[in-house]
Amino acid sequence: MSNTHTSDSIIHQLPPKISNKIAAGEVIQRPASVVKELLDNAIDAGADQIKILIQNAGKTLIQVSDNGCGMSKEDLPLCFERHATSKINSVDDLFKIRTLGFRGEAMASIASVSQVTVRTKRAEDENGWEFEVWGGDEKEVKPAAVDDGTTIAIRNLFFNVPARRQFLKTDVTELRHILKTVQYASLANTDVAFYIEADGDIINDLPIQDLKDRVTQIFGSSYKASLIEFEEETSYVKIHGFASDPKLAKKSRGEQFLFVNGRPFQHRYLTHVILSLYDAWTRNNEYPFYALFFDIDPSKVDVNVHPTKMEVKFEDERSVIQLARSVVNRALNSHFKVPDIQEDKDAFLSDDYSKGFGSNFSFNRPESSRKSAGGFQIPSRINTQSNPVKGKGDEFGEQLYGRDSGSRRSMEFATGDESSQKTHTGKVTQDKGFWQLHNSYILTQTRTGLTVIHQHLAHKRIIYEKAINATEEALPSTQQLLFAQTLELSASDYTLLKELHGIIQRMGFSVQLLSGNTAMINGVPADIEIGNEEEVLVSMLHQYQELGQKIKLEAREKLAIAFAAKAAIQRGKKLTQEEMESLVDQLFACEQPYLDPLKKPTISYIPLDEIEARFR
Repeated sequence: MSNTHTSDSIIHQLPPKISNKIAAGEVIQRPASVVKELLDNAIDAGADQIKILIQNAGKTLIQVSDNGCGMSKEDLPLCFERHATSKINSVDDLFKIRTLGFRGEAMASIASVSQVTVRTKRAEDENGWEFEVWGGDEKEVKPAAVDDGTTIAIRNLFFNVPARRQFLKTDVTELRHILKTVQYASLANTDVAFYIEADGDIINDLPIQDLKDRVTQIFGSSYKASLIEFEEETSYVKIHGFASDPKLAKKSRGEQFLFVNGRPFQHRYLTHVILSLYDAWTRNNEYPFYALFFDIDPSKVDVNVHPTKMEVKFEDERSVIQLARSVVNRALNSHFKVPDIQEDKDAFLSDDYSKGFGSNFSFNRPESSRKSAGGFQIPSRINTQSNPVKGKGDEFGEQLYGRDSGSRRSMEFATGDESSQKTHTGKVTQDKGFWQLHNSYILTQTRTGLTVIHQHLAHKRIIYEKAINATEEALPSTQQLLFAQTLELSASDYTLLKELHGIIQRMGFSVQLLSGNTAMINGVPADIEIGNEEEVLVSMLHQYQELGQKIKLEAREKLAIAFAAKAAIQRGKKLTQEEMESLVDQLFACEQPYLDPLKKPTISYIPLDEIEARFR
């Protein structure tokens, strides 16, 4: 094709500044993307010590220092050229990639949307070099007195692309993504020491250590005795790693890790397969920790199938997934002393598994596998109010029962000719007219039909409104613990707790932030059963993260929803007459009694006419 341009030509080559910014939109999505690219370069450079400094969740500063091989004066400016790389030389190299980076476009993309300063030195050179690129404009390379290795500082990310900066999430969300990126790198490279500091706070200081110690230091000491190790090797692939005991399962995703040849990747179907192995020991929406490492001939896996390199394509995906399932399943069965039963592997993996989840795909699991065995115990009082505030729900109560809400305690129900009955002790008791169906629903007769109340959703509404009101009070109600509880958190959970600390305190918690990703719980709201305070607080943080991805609400509203979901009485909890009566009274005193905080109905009314029609 001729390269001659005519006066009628409307197609032209874009200048490097524009093309790099376009590439940045695909490669650099958020501060965590920058951290990932810099960590990849440091690891590829052979570093065994990496230091990460973060300011303002990476919006102001991302600095990564390493003790790797460094760069020469000639290579320094070349690393900012598009498609300039030291990691591949031919097309064949694309099919046997062992390095984390290989495309040669990340640094050019980063430099086009930020202010970059690089200081580097090779061990064999007498002095190092400094180079700056601001928004794609390169400065001169100049000598600098620096240690062996490379330090790259990225300042004011997206300073020249305000629209991109505007769409970044909150600092706590962006920092959480950065910490997740560092977690991936540190789990895959236990022979490298990682230090990360955010706004002057040390988040992690990880020495060179084995994988079990690395997992324990990142996620907490409770993991050390609860990790289940596995390893298997075939002529095609080697699989090794750890899975956690189900008791460490959490309500949100985020602690499931997959690696191939040291590279993190995501695989929806494989993730489903591994999580399904836990079905017999976990409830719905519980996600255990696992870290699976696949070592395979690089020519048997394609890592160049996704812009951010987070997806890979195995040459024989069927065998890889089948072996992974077998290895993890055997480890779990051994841990729980379950007899090893030969499986019909052909039934497990059908040829159409990649088209969704194939029709032959199934797991046998007990009917009660996802039901709570112990359940979360709620105080029997259900926080009875002696003088409940009259709310909008009272109008609904008046329509149902034909009296004001304060008289609901003495509702009259048609129970035969007698309005009261004697017990075996001779005492007279009043039948309040509440019945519990399957320990999950409260039934009550009204003048014109039957009302069914979902006890869990109703109590969620009650606790949600209490929590919201508590945040507006000067002195929230707190029950002090006899013995303070020390809670060890992961770096991301601790960062989130720190961000939400003020709101959590106003809700009735008394939590003291300590060093080393730990916190001390001194008091909790009255709605929490003493002994479950650690579980409730951690569950709140995880639920808050999940809500942040689904709905747009204020922080205190999401936190109140997360608290209510954990503190509310659960389905399957048997209630006494007094507890049912108290719950109904408090529900009708709420501002919005008809819906739970997530807009699910709490009350269903069945007219008498509809009931009679069923018998015609």
